[in-house]
Amino acid sequence: MARRALTITAAAFATTAALLLTACGGSDDSSSDDIKGAGNSSSSPSASASPSAGADVKRPVIKLPSSFQLTFENWTSSDPVEQAVLNDGKEQLRAGYEAIIENDPDSKDRAFYDTKNGFLQSQQWIRTYTDKNLTVIGKLPVFDPKVTLAKDKAAASLSYCTDESKASTRNRKTGEVKGNPAGTDPEVLYVISMGKNTQGVWQAVSAHSERGGCAQ
Repeated sequence: MARRALTITAAAFATTAALLLTACGGSDDSSSDDIKGAGNSSSSPSASASPSAGADVKRPVIKLPSSFQLTFENWTSSDPVEQAVLNDGKEQLRAGYEAIIENDPDSKDRAFYDTKNGFLQSQQWIRTYTDKNLTVIGKLPVFDPKVTLAKDKAAASLSYCTDESKASTRNRKTGEVKGNPAGTDPEVLYVISMGKNTQGVWQAVSAHSERGGCAQ
């Protein structure tokens, strides 16, 4: 079950990052009752959507090949708003790996789950693979999700961990397969700042990652 964090970290997350090419963004360690970076700028989702909005929105169908298994453990919550955050956060991540595998930094599927600024970050991340002719293969478990909602429930922080120990990159041209260097901590903590748009879709505003952060 998704667990609420005890405190909300106020962070303007700088850079999206992921498997094998992790690049952490900066953050502010102060605490607040609101979640900064979501719903506070023109590029952020609007807070006007009703609690039930989003259920009937036609979402992209994300397809991943059997060569890359992205699994989500305990991705449930008894709170319907938290579950909506989990559902869209899951598809946002799946859409990112779909874009890498399809060699498509301009992926409309990923853009659906990002704000304008969030998608610019996503494109930078996707291109760290596509510019090097890399795709991803293997297994990547995603686990320990935690959702923290702002008071108005129009912004949220979603954190989770990934385990890269059975995931690798493969060069599209040479076929060369590479995993993490020996001694690298395979677990990476992600914190995603999210906001709900007028259609009721939870979109990523920005993200922060920390290799080894899951053990803290």
